[in-house]
Amino acid sequence: MFYNLEPIDFKHYDGNLLFLYGDDVSDRALPLSRKELALVKERRAEKRGFILTFDRLPSHLYLIAFDSEQPMPECQENLRRRAADLLKLLEADNVDTLALTGAGVLAEEILAFVEGLSLADYSFDRYRSKNVWHLQQLHIDSLYLNAHELEQSRHLWNRIFWCREWVNLPVQDLNAARFADELQIIADDLDGVNCTVMDKKQIESLRMGGLLAVNRGSVDEPRLVILEYKGSPDAPIALVGKGVMYDTGGLNIKPDDYMQEMKSDMAGAATMASLLFAAADNHLPVHLVAILPLTDNRPGFNAYAPDDIITMYDGTTVEIVNTDAEGRLILADAIAYANANYNPSLIIDAATLTGASVRAISTFGIASMQQNAENQLLMMKIIGNEVYERLVEFPLWKEYGEFIKSEVADLRNCASTPQAGTITAGKFLAHFARQTPYIHLDIAGVAYFSKPQHYYRFGASGYGIRLLYAFLQMQDRK
Repeated sequence: MFYNLEPIDFKHYDGNLLFLYGDDVSDRALPLSRKELALVKERRAEKRGFILTFDRLPSHLYLIAFDSEQPMPECQENLRRRAADLLKLLEADNVDTLALTGAGVLAEEILAFVEGLSLADYSFDRYRSKNVWHLQQLHIDSLYLNAHELEQSRHLWNRIFWCREWVNLPVQDLNAARFADELQIIADDLDGVNCTVMDKKQIESLRMGGLLAVNRGSVDEPRLVILEYKGSPDAPIALVGKGVMYDTGGLNIKPDDYMQEMKSDMAGAATMASLLFAAADNHLPVHLVAILPLTDNRPGFNAYAPDDIITMYDGTTVEIVNTDAEGRLILADAIAYANANYNPSLIIDAATLTGASVRAISTFGIASMQQNAENQLLMMKIIGNEVYERLVEFPLWKEYGEFIKSEVADLRNCASTPQAGTITAGKFLAHFARQTPYIHLDIAGVAYFSKPQHYYRFGASGYGIRLLYAFLQMQDRK
């Protein structure tokens, strides 16, 4: 989508026009006839939020009313959702160029609406033989936004776009090596970003037993990608992302219903890479290191098996109970590596880790846990409510550690009970963070949607990037 800022005189504009209407005091400003205004007031009396279309042949006027008296986070979220509704009308009317203005609206409300349009306009098109409709041009009234605000937001939306594209790609076209190559190319084009890609031999030299074990059943070699953006001299925040390019479950192979969509099991890695790139695009004053372990999990060759005992990067021994609990193994190596080599001020991981998190909170938010990072997670929860990418905090009480104790090794990779599966996975990972402040984000319920959800269409969402980006923005304001 092409964005353009310009003054818009809506009373004399002869193209397709979108008018946001949030404040009843603005009735006089509406570009409507008396009869049309009477209709708007009648609808407004019934319901605060609605969309009306008025023919201005050969163009259209779209009026979106919303409740500006709602709390700001709810108001902005409703505007994002109305943007998705509007896109359906635009597609039906074959309108691909639109001007946006309003009355009685704030810059934050305009920006939230444009964000909703941008997120809703994405679809995974590269394998389709026919062209897919998209909104091509959006002209925004410069009364409400300035060029810097729009450019910063556009960079963020672009990185969300690429996160979704990567997650949607099938493993036939995006395996560990190809994903690492793409990340290297992007990093080379960005000022201040360094990228190191380690191949299997280098990973073996590091003795990353978790990543190597999961990879044993695959014909494709693993990769460990390290991205660093040094926008500040401070100790880095380590971003760890699960990069299982495809998850069959290994020898504990998944049943058919659970195999579908497993190309999305690398969403954590795509999320953290996209977040770091967005921070670099906008020159955020933060120091970030992203550690991304990449492999697929297959049952072939010399695949690792239940009862195996592996030694992790930090020397911890782990009894394998279930080969479908592979994500925590590759994350554990990456967390330990970040801790040992970068002395981070905070470690955050993102992973499509457990189906238990979906059963617990459905697809409405992220299951989160913290160890020695109570204040940081509290800030993240507040921000999550503001941007509407919400967190539910689960405890990491010491009693949960009993569930992952092994009789033959230091830990077992899967709990001894079916209870608290999301928590025990987080408890396993927290072991490798040691005393470093640590936040675990289980994005299994929100990384990929099998049905469209408001401004997220079918497929990958990029959910969590807006939350984490806003969290990073707050780091220089503490």
